[in-house]
Amino acid sequence: MPPLLNSLIELIIGFAGGLAVGGGYVAFITVLGIVPRLIQLSKTEPFLNIYAACILLGSLFGTLLSFTNITWNYSFVFIMIWGILQGIFNGMLAAALTEVLNVFPILYKRIGIEKHTMWLLMAIVFGKIAGSIFQWVYFVKQ
Repeated sequence: MPPLLNSLIELIIGFAGGLAVGGGYVAFITVLGIVPRLIQLSKTEPFLNIYAACILLGSLFGTLLSFTNITWNYSFVFIMIWGILQGIFNGMLAAALTEVLNVFPILYKRIGIEKHTMWLLMAIVFGKIAGSIFQWVYFVKQ
């Protein structure tokens, strides 16, 4: 196969895959109403345009980082703050998802452990933190 045709096929497949993943992400956020519910719970409706801009700019920035060879030559403190902000976003997104779907209350009632909800949530939180630290310490190459 000629190199130009091979590159064209790779371009089409990559673009189609990106559209599929992007469409799935938008459907996930839209259909489940995670962002609107998060805005409602945090009582920050006046900042709706800022939320939309942040989601758009974050997606574009993430795409830029994925397709370029940009490296992080910043101080350790800046990287720690960046990681904390990403953790807060992911935690709030996960909390909004579980709240929207009522996963934990249904699960706890079905298995009969609603009295231990706080312990189970803390176990999930500390497990996530421990797993993230383990992954960062052992698998991230400096």
